[in-house]
Amino acid sequence: MAFATGVRAAAPRATARVRRGSGQEQPRSDEPSPPRTSSATESAESASASAPAQPSRRRTHRWRRAALAALITGAVVLPLSAATHAEIPAPAPATLAPLMATTLDEAYAANRANAAEASRMAAAHGDDARAAADRALAAPSRHFLHFDGRGSGQATEVFGDLAHADHIAVLVPGSDTSLDTYDRFHRAAAALHEQLTRTDPRTAVIAWLGYETPATISPTVTTTGRADQAAPHLRGFVRQLHGIAGRQATVSLLCHSYGSVVCARTATDLDATDLVLLGSPGTGADDAAGLRTRARVWAARGSDDWVAEVPHVRTNLFGITVGFGTDPVSPAFGAQVFAAGDGGHSDYFTPGSVSLTNLARIVLGHTSEVTRA
Repeated sequence: MAFATGVRAAAPRATARVRRGSGQEQPRSDEPSPPRTSSATESAESASASAPAQPSRRRTHRWRRAALAALITGAVVLPLSAATHAEIPAPAPATLAPLMATTLDEAYAANRANAAEASRMAAAHGDDARAAADRALAAPSRHFLHFDGRGSGQATEVFGDLAHADHIAVLVPGSDTSLDTYDRFHRAAAALHEQLTRTDPRTAVIAWLGYETPATISPTVTTTGRADQAAPHLRGFVRQLHGIAGRQATVSLLCHSYGSVVCARTATDLDATDLVLLGSPGTGADDAAGLRTRARVWAARGSDDWVAEVPHVRTNLFGITVGFGTDPVSPAFGAQVFAAGDGGHSDYFTPGSVSLTNLARIVLGHTSEVTRA
């Protein structure tokens, strides 16, 4: 998410890079540029293109920060309403028995059937892209505790044997994550599960798309509104997990970008072992103690993550609180900061990366092996 408080779970990186010798900034072919928020910003970028070769990194960062700050200001000038997802017909979520170890297979089957019906309805509506996405989720290999194909959609997918897991990781995504973009979130969870099982097969990963995420470029991404709505659902879901896997299982929340705001609003009285903030724009709390959680609080940011350029401020303008305050990787916040390598905003779950290795160590409780930043 762009500040758009940067929350694409496993989305393309948005950091523009300077090409040596070209004298102008060019985004990678697979990366969107940070949002342009005004004609003044566009003029500044045009002027930059004609500047001498190799403009300073400091000047580049100043332009980005100015653009992001302008977007924050716009968030309080514009009405606080996001564009709604086009109505896509889908059945109501399946009616399930209480989730327990003995009812998991029944829940998985019911949600696959619901996804298949959602695919048929989307196809009849003429939305071929959503029909294809739903059809993929209905595959026999997919295991969902919850599925709702209406609107932007929600889904909670299980990787591994949840009933017998000793360690459970819950991934909480950021902005622009929906059923239409779900595949990238799925890949992140699958990569973590593969990494975990190399060390301990009694692990499970949950991809929790249990809320309507904000759009990356929208006023809602600068406030806690969506996070406040999501928090009670996430807190209740963690309680469900202990009912399924048992009290002995550890639960770690891995919260990406705007997802870290969701986890922060959930943290009080949360029955979790670890709370991990990845590429976070801030949490709304001044420091880790302000989260009022018993969980260990971790934070990381890749060196190429554009969210570093987001102004880490929180202010009240026209009665609306905008921004999320203290940078979670700063010493002032007080989290345990670990190494995330040189990746960008969408690279925390890249196979073979420093960040993925450290995330697996945290989930498994091998905290002494976590490399610190």
